[in-house]
Amino acid sequence: MKYRTFGKLSWRPSALGFGAMRLPVVAGDPGKIHEEKATRALHYAIDHGVNYVDTAYPYHQSTSEPLIGRALKGGYRERVKLATKMPCWLVKEPADFDRYLEEQRSRLDTETIDFYLLHALHAERWHAVRDLGVLDWAERALADGRIGHIGFSFHDSYEVFQEIIDAYDGWTFCQIQYNYLDEENQAGTRGLKYAANKGLGVVVMEPLRGGMLAGNAGQRKGRGLPPTVQALWDSAGQRRKPAEWALQWLWNQPEVSLVLSGMSTLKQVQENIISANRSGAGSLNEDELTLVGRVRDEYRRLIPIPCTDCKYCLPCPNGVNIPRVFEIYNQAIMFNVPEHGRYAYANWLEEAERADNCLACGECETKCPQHIAIIEWLEKADQYLSAAKA
Repeated sequence: MKYRTFGKLSWRPSALGFGAMRLPVVAGDPGKIHEEKATRALHYAIDHGVNYVDTAYPYHQSTSEPLIGRALKGGYRERVKLATKMPCWLVKEPADFDRYLEEQRSRLDTETIDFYLLHALHAERWHAVRDLGVLDWAERALADGRIGHIGFSFHDSYEVFQEIIDAYDGWTFCQIQYNYLDEENQAGTRGLKYAANKGLGVVVMEPLRGGMLAGNAGQRKGRGLPPTVQALWDSAGQRRKPAEWALQWLWNQPEVSLVLSGMSTLKQVQENIISANRSGAGSLNEDELTLVGRVRDEYRRLIPIPCTDCKYCLPCPNGVNIPRVFEIYNQAIMFNVPEHGRYAYANWLEEAERADNCLACGECETKCPQHIAIIEWLEKADQYLSAAKA
């Protein structure tokens, strides 16, 4: 296993971290982890050098933390750094900080959580926990040894990311969504470099966009990558699977401390460990980086709606979440995964926010700086994403 640097700490993390959000399950039920398979995969990873395990309060309908606690018995706990996350959206009063931490320590059956994160911060959530005194609370939890280091995971704009980092000198690390399609999204490359320059370890999540950059989401339905993307990968002098290209692109950057992968099969663990073993900062040559750039550009070319998520179209008088509808539709088209898009539309979007609530008033179109024909695209998106209409 290759090992990297982690901000100002002397501890060296494995290039690959084990993410416990997509563990193998029974009969497709995310709340029923297949304990034997999950434990075997975790043990294999640790036996082959992985030393960072990441979970969170809500993963697998709150069954991930207890599973990880059991799986780390028999000497495995002492061989890894364990990370989990405060469910900030559930915090309503200062006492909740201790209440959830104690519940998580019990679930994980550990005295100290080595790396503790404020989960999924965005501007509103950050301001809420900040105003409830989370930073003073964190200082106490660090001092009494219940947590080893404090950080946060993040989903918002670069400006909010910078605000959070600058608000507290005690951050040890942060966790960002980052891959070759998200260079300019959320924290992005600017955020990666800003955090690293501030001495923070930077943990990368969603390196494969939930498996989509590997073609996994589509393959479950008999599909693969979009043909034009696959053709570009096939043209490479150095043959790699699409997943490895995405991982190596991340490991090529010295500011990346480790890459988390949510691995749901032992085969994925084995392949990713092999990939991590041949990783390194600066290991990709110019031709290889150019190829990744061409793949990125091809994915972007496949995006049908040029929405930048600026949100100028909001609020919609009829409650339609226009940017979210467009994001779901664009990803379904771009990654060739209509079933995934229809599932997201039905389950990840409130009924009142869906496109069929549009009354074609036109207010949004007068505000859109991209001059998108929003009404027309909302109708197309609803037709495509509504299973009953598809």
